[in-house]
Amino acid sequence: MLVHPWDAPHDDAEWQDWLSTRDFGQLAVNGPHGEPPFVQPLHFAYDPGRGEAVTHLARPNPLWSALEAEPVVVLSVVDDYVYVPGPWQAAPDGPAEHGTPTSFYAAVQLRCTARIVDDPAAKAELLNRQVGHFQPEGGSARAAVGEAPYGRLLAGIRGIRLEVTGVRAKFKYANHRPAEVQDRIAAGLAARGGPGDPAARAHLLRRRAGA
Repeated sequence: MLVHPWDAPHDDAEWQDWLSTRDFGQLAVNGPHGEPPFVQPLHFAYDPGRGEAVTHLARPNPLWSALEAEPVVVLSVVDDYVYVPGPWQAAPDGPAEHGTPTSFYAAVQLRCTARIVDDPAAKAELLNRQVGHFQPEGGSARAAVGEAPYGRLLAGIRGIRLEVTGVRAKFKYANHRPAEVQDRIAAGLAARGGPGDPAARAHLLRRRAGA
């Protein structure tokens, strides 16, 4: 992922705060020689204190052999994306039709070393961590080896601990554009009011203010 200086996070707190409210992404695993990578959409639970994300997949998933052969992977998360029409980005002294259309988005890519979890008790603990993240209010039984209702299902999954070894983050929201152009884009996003427009506009204004 190309990250221009003006799109880079102001500090680690910026991408960490953004990632703390997201828990769905794509896990990219190197495929066999000459084959494309495996890309697996999945839910995950990221723990910044431990420096890891945890997830699990069904045992029949075809990526396991690739993950065992090469445990260095990327967990990619993208959100707050919108299309920006060309006229919104036109230079203040140029014709509107000469503006360049573009995309706005926020993205975090975690480079990780994957650790496969097959021990039944460890898998149960990992599942309970995930459920605790997604259902803090409770309502589901805890997973435990040999106990209903989930104990018998543990054999059908494998857990994954993703130990984070590097981060690339990007907030592409016209930070390098003149203030007049940024104002025009912000107004356009507010007027259009599409699904991702409020979040994109908030990023543009926040980063413009240096926050």
